[in-house]
Amino acid sequence: MPPRAAARDRHGRGIRSSVVGPHLAPLRTRVDFFDACIASAVDYLRDLWPDELERVRFEVAAVPTGEPGADGVDRWRVSRKARTVVLYRLPIERMAHLHRDDEWHRRSYIESCVFRAVAELLGKDPWDIAPERYRHF
Repeated sequence: MPPRAAARDRHGRGIRSSVVGPHLAPLRTRVDFFDACIASAVDYLRDLWPDELERVRFEVAAVPTGEPGADGVDRWRVSRKARTVVLYRLPIERMAHLHRDDEWHRRSYIESCVFRAVAELLGKDPWDIAPERYRHF
């Protein structure tokens, strides 16, 4: 199989240009949207809980490894010992049952997963973590 760059040079016409062209901003992908939602929620929580989240590391992975548990596919994994929260993008994005599939509801659902994961890490209720912003889905 040819290298990836060579595969993009179809029929000797050269490498394709960007879909949006040089004068428009690049399109925002689902991954970019997901990462931005996670980052804003984490920043918000770090402002509310600076001491508790000081050395907590947040990571994003595509899917959880291993077999699904008794409760189904995990949306996140928390390790209190390692002070790590891993959020799984594909289960969060694709297994959400939103009553309206728009940007605001997707963002709210992603944020609620972050809040619930942090609540699990800190041993608190999600409503106590972010009372003004937590929305249960």
